[in-house]
Amino acid sequence: MQLSVIILNYNVRYFLEQCVLSVQKALEGIDGEIIVIDNASSDDSCQMIKEKFPNVTLIENKDNLGFPKGNNIGVAQAKGEFICILNPDTVVAEDTFSKILNTEHWQLNTGIIGCKLIDGSGKFLPECKRGVPTPWVAFTKIFGLYKLFPKSSWFNQYYAMHLDENQSGQVDILVGAFMIMKRDLYLKIGGFDENCFMYSDDIDLSYLVKKAGYSNYYFADTTVIHYKGESTIRDGLYMKRFREAMQFFYKKHFKKSWFFDVMMQIGSFAFSLVKRNQQKNIKPNIDKFIVFSDKDINLKTDKSVEYLTDLNQFQVEENKHVEIIFDIDFLDFKEVIFFMEKHKKSNISFKNYISKSNYLIGSYNSNDKGEVILL
Repeated sequence: MQLSVIILNYNVRYFLEQCVLSVQKALEGIDGEIIVIDNASSDDSCQMIKEKFPNVTLIENKDNLGFPKGNNIGVAQAKGEFICILNPDTVVAEDTFSKILNTEHWQLNTGIIGCKLIDGSGKFLPECKRGVPTPWVAFTKIFGLYKLFPKSSWFNQYYAMHLDENQSGQVDILVGAFMIMKRDLYLKIGGFDENCFMYSDDIDLSYLVKKAGYSNYYFADTTVIHYKGESTIRDGLYMKRFREAMQFFYKKHFKKSWFFDVMMQIGSFAFSLVKRNQQKNIKPNIDKFIVFSDKDINLKTDKSVEYLTDLNQFQVEENKHVEIIFDIDFLDFKEVIFFMEKHKKSNISFKNYISKSNYLIGSYNSNDKGEVILL
């Protein structure tokens, strides 16, 4: 078997369904499997997988074991030469796996390959390519110095800004929302460190691969949607776990740094204030819906609704907030992703229509928890 796709789920039933639908399409023509590990969800995620995706391997954990252990359990069951660690709040394009598996970047010393990520509004997510967050690099991130000096190698390392978002190349750190590597290498370095519950696990894994003499690559020729906010609520618990995770990484790989501890305390406080402000009034006032479909969808709205059957028919309306609805039975996920990147604007939002379960799904930006509308 060539590829095993590992999806760790926790209480995101509708995003999980959309994710698995996209993965199924992307695995066509590839000898692959999908393994879903559920960390004791209280919603009907497991029942949904059993009913709608009987060919998916489902592992039901009785407790929330965290990101590292959950994924390690999945990889232990995998049969593929390659594994893909994938968040449930993602959507892959139909050619994502084939492009990466066939890229020339796979060499003898290749470690992990990641790809371009966008959020639910079509905007690029810079964390999909990063440098090692040493105390200095963390300092430049926390205080925004990387924005002031984007061309300086002293300040631009956190988001690996030596590479443009559309430029493939070598980076140090990749994000756990989407990463592909050989299963043997994953097992050789011990997989995700289970002493870390979440948040620095992908940094640690990427760094372990780098320390073992392998190179990690950012692959810009395919794009994956990562809704992001759905699986991570930016509250006090988030900041506590994030700070603990970063302290775990430093204690494991570097000597304890009082400088880092102080910066994390200041930075986490500022970060919390910013995120609280960003999460207010996220949902826009929608003036009009444009639906790309060949069938009628009952949106249950009193707003204007226009149906189109060709993506090229869309025209931007500057003075209105337009929400685009993509019928994924009518369009490929690749077409949807391309359209989102092309038309990312503050007055345009996007949702996918999942006809099999009759709901709309999407988010307004990377700080948005995400929205599911049952029709």
